Amino acid sequence: MASVTSADGTVISYETHGSGPLLIFVPGALQHRAVDPESPRLAAMLADGFKSIIYDRRGRGESAKGGPYAVIREIEDIEALIDAEGGSAMLFGLSSGAILALEAAAGIPTKISMVLGYEPPIDTAQSTAKGLAELEAMESYKSAQDGAGALETFMRSVGASDDDVAGLRASPFGDGFAAAGTTLAHDYRIMFEATEDMTTRWQAVHQPVLIVDGAQSWDFMHAGADATASALPNARRETLDGQTHEVAPEAIAPVIERFFLKGGAA
Repeated sequence: MASVTSADGTVISYETHGSGPLLIFVPGALQHRAVDPESPRLAAMLADGFKSIIYDRRGRGESAKGGPYAVIREIEDIEALIDAEGGSAMLFGLSSGAILALEAAAGIPTKISMVLGYEPPIDTAQSTAKGLAELEAMESYKSAQDGAGALETFMRSVGASDDDVAGLRASPFGDGFAAAGTTLAHDYRIMFEATEDMTTRWQAVHQPVLIVDGAQSWDFMHAGADATASALPNARRETLDGQTHEVAPEAIAPVIERFFLKGGAA
């Protein structure tokens, strides 16, 4: 395990796997190393071709919370990782991490060469009012330091049943997810701000981008992946048969290898 100090003084913890060009895994909502056994499995599959960074986003796991939150702070965290481990990087973003990866590509374009985003959760049918209400709810949970409440509200917003909620609470990772629940406000802010003007803000992303979804995922994920790719100047789309939002390392590893090792070429 290693750590780096971001521009605002926040300490970000991370680990590296393998050797080769730098690839940073940008985690999605609640994802951090203590509750994520799949990212190390994926990194091991890629170890011969990439030096992969798995990190805890600020406020999660072993990374510090930092001061008042802003999306730019998370971009600075990614930049600090790049500066510590190499001059430039490729980004693999999962779920809301895919949106953050695109925000970083726009914000620090000389340090990010390519982006692969799996299922950016852009809901093209969601109204501004609904998105703002959900963001405000998560900010309220954050202010109250109620991670468990934020987690349950989030799960129910994506269709989780009572059994789903109970199952997560009883799982070995339940406490770890709840502990990071207050940071859901971060992901809601990333998603809300991007959805509001992604066509404008992502015109600066000229790097090659591949947007991938799973054929068995929710319908809104397919539409969101299409919308995201359409908003980017240099993006391609791909769908993985048999995959849901929880993509299997065995399914995404060959896509990562093909896309990044070919320099973004089809």
